[in-house]
Amino acid sequence: MTWGRQAAEPFGTEELARIRADFPLLARTVREDRPLVYLDSGATSQKPRVVLDAEREFYERHNAAVHRGAHQLAEEATEAFEGARETVARFLGADAGQVVFTKNGTEGLNLLAYAFSNAAAPGALDGVDEEWADRLRLGPGDEVVVTEMEHHANLVPWQELCRRTGATLRWVGVTDDGYLQDPSAVVGERTKVVAVTHVSNVLGTHVDLAPVVAAARAVGALVFVDACQSAPHLDITGLTTPESGVDALVFTGHKTLGPSGVGVLWARRRLLEAMPPFLTGGSMIEVVRMEGSTWAPPPQKFEAGVPMAAQAVGLAAALDYLTALGMDRVEAHDQSLVRHALAVLAERPWVRVLGPTDPADRVGAVSFVVDGIHPHDVGQVLDDAGVAVRTGHHCAWPLHRRLRVPASTRASFSVYTTPEEIDAFAAALDRAPQIFGVAG
Repeated sequence: MTWGRQAAEPFGTEELARIRADFPLLARTVREDRPLVYLDSGATSQKPRVVLDAEREFYERHNAAVHRGAHQLAEEATEAFEGARETVARFLGADAGQVVFTKNGTEGLNLLAYAFSNAAAPGALDGVDEEWADRLRLGPGDEVVVTEMEHHANLVPWQELCRRTGATLRWVGVTDDGYLQDPSAVVGERTKVVAVTHVSNVLGTHVDLAPVVAAARAVGALVFVDACQSAPHLDITGLTTPESGVDALVFTGHKTLGPSGVGVLWARRRLLEAMPPFLTGGSMIEVVRMEGSTWAPPPQKFEAGVPMAAQAVGLAAALDYLTALGMDRVEAHDQSLVRHALAVLAERPWVRVLGPTDPADRVGAVSFVVDGIHPHDVGQVLDDAGVAVRTGHHCAWPLHRRLRVPASTRASFSVYTTPEEIDAFAAALDRAPQIFGVAG
């Protein structure tokens, strides 16, 4: 479901300067003392001081095993960890009891996929009402639907689930200009799950979830959303409302100004209560006997072992930072950067941009190919000038095959990216045709 873009202003020059000053790494130089132009935030974002300080303070003052021990440090650590969960819930417009901490977005998607695998085990769905038990059972004849634009993290787990259960994997195609084809042509009566990205990590396409949800709801399928590329740029609170029709979403900390090693799964409470756990062990149990065990209620049911407390605290600081900037301003800034990047690339006829040409349909990234030059060589030319971009298939191999390109070069943005950095990127890009002797 697409929620309208806000009529907000992008960050001004002075605001951007203040924001950039919050990110220590942006001050360094690279490649023979050249200023760093970091345009790889879609792979991982840089971290503001408040995030670095939050992690360090946790380790320096509160470090202890969360939910274990009766001493003061353990109490402080638990309070900080659960406080971080509350912050994530506010960022999502959700209830803290619906927020599960994971290692990253990939683990969150695997958690969902393995719930269906584990549901087949004897006794796994004991106590679950039959309606929900049936929704979690997969077997031959059942279908899981994804799209051709998925990151491998939202493709391979579902491939493996279908392999384990005998279900069939189907996918919604992508048009030549980077939009989803009609999902209702693929989603059918046997569909149990529809897993879709909110924003393509290659094309930047801002997927309209409304037809996806409508097709899924018509057949009673669950809808799971990969929000890893949208959470850093958009207000995604609409995804967690009852009206959205979304049953679960994931995002990752390291793309959202937060630390590596922490991600988030949000899901409807009924779904969390019905799903069998992904990992078992300490912390996620209710009662343990030698003969068997029972599980704690969600979200603890899905958080086995000592959790990533410091990273969760750092993520909370990152989300507070984004919230203070205002997600409407963050989105407006992103839109201004996308428009500028598309405009400067349009001035270079030897560049072919992949995906939508309308900046209003894009978020966070612009991928392209240069006539006659492999993307890895384009990336090397840019890196020599101090411009950091991503080259390759961006963990979206099937999408590149669909677009009939072996790989692409991607420039991706964040709150600290400036229009001047995009200009520097374009100037460095102009050297590629000269160096490789192709028409430019």
